[in-house]
Amino acid sequence: MTDPHEPVHVILDDTAMAAAGRGNLLASRLIHRAHAEPGWYLYVTACALVEADRARPGTGEHIAALPGVTVLDLDLTAALSVARQDSWALAHTLYAAQPTPERPSGAVVATATPDAWAGHPVRVLDLTP
Repeated sequence: MTDPHEPVHVILDDTAMAAAGRGNLLASRLIHRAHAEPGWYLYVTACALVEADRARPGTGEHIAALPGVTVLDLDLTAALSVARQDSWALAHTLYAAQPTPERPSGAVVATATPDAWAGHPVRVLDLTP
């Protein structure tokens, strides 16, 4: 059982961002919690933000402007990890979901396409209705 006082770290992948733009209730709840509740943290990666905006124009600007959403930059270490993969959005999100000093247990990936994450070492939150 997890500690109810432990911070919750969630990363929206590109499909979750697009789903939020289409009014997905689960994505909207995550965004609200990150803004209103202490201990809830919501992230998006720069590469996934670009891909979400390509799939649904305007999504990137909208998501980046939301209070409570932190955009994770593509730093050198992330860029080297992303360079080895076919999908920059998936690779950057996968990299960001791994444990860090700020997120010792890593982060959960919120997605509208959970099958895309099969075989990857991450916890997934399925946003499909």
